[in-house]
Amino acid sequence: MPRDASHMPLKLAEAAYELFAEHGMNDVTLDQVAARAGVTKGSLYCHYRSKHDLIVAACNHYYRTYNVTVNALLAPLTDPVERLRRVLELSVRNCVVDRKSRVFTTDVWAMSLQDELIRAGWAQFYNAVREMFIGLVTAADAAGALTAPDPRRAVNLMLDALEGVKIRASFEPAIAAPSEQEAIVNGLIGILQSKEVLA
Repeated sequence: MPRDASHMPLKLAEAAYELFAEHGMNDVTLDQVAARAGVTKGSLYCHYRSKHDLIVAACNHYYRTYNVTVNALLAPLTDPVERLRRVLELSVRNCVVDRKSRVFTTDVWAMSLQDELIRAGWAQFYNAVREMFIGLVTAADAAGALTAPDPRRAVNLMLDALEGVKIRASFEPAIAAPSEQEAIVNGLIGILQSKEVLA
């Protein structure tokens, strides 16, 4: 199989993700995805039978890209507090500041309310992110740099807050400004350190 053919499903998934993030899932056609990927609609159908299949592939592309980015970010870092802060900064940038990512993940969440397959994929990704943050918080706590009596509960509350900020940003765009990123990160760290909310 030629190299291009073996990479075509990934290329199509990436093209679909880009278009869904730019325009929302409802407003993108398979013709547009094929054109963005530089293939015919027939070629697209060789890899994906429907728009739903392409949405699932775009979700998987998003999940993979986030994980690769986080792993590359963490690889050179050893300080537990810096590791936690840098991943929080990345997550705020990705979930709130980056409009395209915010549009895409909000669409995925909305679809997950009605679609079992999308919901299962989102839940798996969300659980992996939660476990990663629990590990980061536990490491920072063990180093004495953060007090988190119940890391799982703290991370759940922090992720709830992050999702809330993301939703607010859809109708209060000022909170998604890059200048607000540090304040959001500091607020999330405050949640992780708060003894009152964890009692």
